[in-house]
Amino acid sequence: MTTIFTDISALSGIKSLWLESLGDPGICVAVLDGPVDQSHPCFDGANLTPLPTLVSGVADRGSASQHGTHVASVIFGQHDSPVHGVAPHCRGLIIPVFADGRDGLAPCSQIDLARAITQAVEQGANVINISGGQLVASAESDRLLANAVRLCEENNVLIVAAAGNDGCDCLHVPAALESVLAVGAMDVQGNPIGFSNWGEAYQSQGILALAENILGAIPGGGTTAKTGTSFATPIVSGIVALLLSIQVQRGEKPDPHAIRDAILQSALPCNLSKGLDSRRCLVGNLNISGAYALITKGELKPMTNHTLEEIIIQPVEADNSIAQSQPNDVIEFELQQPAIQSSAIGVQAAEVNGSTSVPTAMSIEKNPMMLTSNETNTSITPSECASCSGGGKIQLVYALGELGYDFGTQARRDSFTQAMPAGMNLLDYLEQNPFEAQSLIWTLNLDATPIYAIRPNGPYASVTYERLRSFLRDENIERVSIPGYLAGSVKLLSGETVPTIIPEVRGMYGWSVAALIENLRQAYPAGPSEEDYSNKIREYLERIYYEFRNLGVTPQERALNFSATNAFQIADVMSTGTAADVGLDTITVEKSPICRTDSDCYDVKLHFFNLQDSRRAGKVYRFTVDVSDAIPVSIGRVRSWSVAS
Repeated sequence: MTTIFTDISALSGIKSLWLESLGDPGICVAVLDGPVDQSHPCFDGANLTPLPTLVSGVADRGSASQHGTHVASVIFGQHDSPVHGVAPHCRGLIIPVFADGRDGLAPCSQIDLARAITQAVEQGANVINISGGQLVASAESDRLLANAVRLCEENNVLIVAAAGNDGCDCLHVPAALESVLAVGAMDVQGNPIGFSNWGEAYQSQGILALAENILGAIPGGGTTAKTGTSFATPIVSGIVALLLSIQVQRGEKPDPHAIRDAILQSALPCNLSKGLDSRRCLVGNLNISGAYALITKGELKPMTNHTLEEIIIQPVEADNSIAQSQPNDVIEFELQQPAIQSSAIGVQAAEVNGSTSVPTAMSIEKNPMMLTSNETNTSITPSECASCSGGGKIQLVYALGELGYDFGTQARRDSFTQAMPAGMNLLDYLEQNPFEAQSLIWTLNLDATPIYAIRPNGPYASVTYERLRSFLRDENIERVSIPGYLAGSVKLLSGETVPTIIPEVRGMYGWSVAALIENLRQAYPAGPSEEDYSNKIREYLERIYYEFRNLGVTPQERALNFSATNAFQIADVMSTGTAADVGLDTITVEKSPICRTDSDCYDVKLHFFNLQDSRRAGKVYRFTVDVSDAIPVSIGRVRSWSVAS
């Protein structure tokens, strides 16, 4: 049977937009997908910048590159080539997150997706295209991914993500997360395609777009047609980019989230002639002309009715499979190796390879492919890079977590086992043979999940290794702070790849909450009662450790993390402003309006409220942190003022 290719130029309303703009180079779309073959003729003249990630950036003919190249061509294909992209003159960031797996595309973890989203925001993206997702039981994600999505909302960056191809009343993340624009699949007649998901969250934030036989580029040259929500997603991302370009052309400030609202408000009813459940339509079908009218005629009504929490620090091709996880090895020395496991399974790309006929609906409770959040992440092929921040800019990090170690390979683990005398544990062996510390991969973990490898470097590397050994040996140390900068990545024994931090030894600290509280209590004996004082400091620290846990990359994250290690500044707040009837409400991080030359300052604010009488004024305490250097520093004194309840 001959496949009918769907050229983007056939979309209703697209040619009218092209008459006004083919995209503004000031508008940036980040494609988080597989590697892209930028040598393809359709990208000749496109303004694309590849960024180094944990995934190999080599664009070969594998599944990941096929997926990434096709998705990118739908947005950036030049109009003098066989593939007409939606927004060919916009700037593009290519951020690989998917690699080739044993049976096709290998998923990435939610943590790695969070890294890529943060990287896109830092590099100036207005729109982030994610043609992938993870099948989940509810619209919740790992805290780090939620932080990254919130970072986008705060910076007015729109994530456009695929709704998934499981053909059920079910959800994918990040598509189901608040503020994201989810994209489902429709055919050329305007019918929802049977494989497209229709979970509850999509009923208010999901749009259907053309997803059948979408023309795109093949690595190495040529074109092909692909079907799936993976390929509907870049159509919507491109339309958002075009509407942003038109806003710029009209002298307006580009507003991606206003355009999201316009797309949802202007959606057309879909064709339900097949007698399908109306929920499959999501909000409705993409209406390019209607969204344009709302944006240009000023008739847009704000849709957002939720209140953001003021905390900040605060692909989908359908092969209908989610990679199965394997348990990680745990070496049983006398001192056990920290367990290496991911807090979430991979975010996966999936395209429809066969018929687009309506499958039997499958409830999420009975879906045999559903994996729980406790399962292990599928590994990703590592990528070595001189600087993982992209653009030659050094990416500073100030991260908090638990210290761990890894052997990297089975052979390395066996070499330690054979070298150690019977009955000796690893720490004693390192004490006698300190040079062996550099043969281990030292890791920084969050909830037993490695987020970074620590690689001491330079003339004082031996001092850094000594400090790492002392941290690990001290049973009272619960957490450590690791300042430094990103430089490459490393593969762990589990197969997982994590970024590498080159640490600054003078900012490395280790502590336990109990010991920290005791030291502060002795330093401020005239403060509140011992029990109340301890409880409030513990509450502050644990909220940062758990509720606001992060990767320590953005300036806001580094400022907040530093506030958790700058113990005496915390004590100053707690000793002067935490009477027994006052409780900590929120923690916010904001760009400081006053800062020294060549510095980068952020205000950390602690908001307290009265526990006994909500009508009484609350209190705000503020201290300023300069994060321009690898090791942040406090500026000035703690300031405070009363606020109305």
